[in-house]
Amino acid sequence: MIRVHVLRHAKSSWDDPGLGDHDRPLAPRGKRAGAAMARWIAAHDVRPAVVLCSSAVRARATLELVLPALGEPSVLVEPGLYGASGDAVLARVRGLPAEIDEAMVIGHEPALSSFITLVGREGPYLRRIEQKLPTGSLATLEGEEPWAALGPGSMRIVELVLPREL
Repeated sequence: MIRVHVLRHAKSSWDDPGLGDHDRPLAPRGKRAGAAMARWIAAHDVRPAVVLCSSAVRARATLELVLPALGEPSVLVEPGLYGASGDAVLARVRGLPAEIDEAMVIGHEPALSSFITLVGREGPYLRRIEQKLPTGSLATLEGEEPWAALGPGSMRIVELVLPREL
């Protein structure tokens, strides 16, 4: 069985209009949500072997907040995840080594919800995610196929955690 945790970056700040989108930091609300998510992750034994993280400042800041709770994963900061499509996220996840059974992707909308709705099976979580994956939210998917074989409906969405519900 394989498992992928999909974490949308926490809420970003729009306080500095001179910053480009890639360089926006976390807002105070985002920092609080990231800390709450880190506590949830630690309590629920989320231990990916690898984390693929967008190069955007807000994604890397979200990673910094949750990383201590993740154990000791390999971390790959990937510029291609910034501005990616759902298909591009799927292509990247398909490229994970077969020996890895648990991974995390930290990125952005609409790519993350698109990826989840592409590989996720029908169910209550899927309907919520189709609308939008809120900032700071974590979805966990499990599947029986190897990474390279992921495709439409190949994974079950087993968890959806929203910071506002913690």
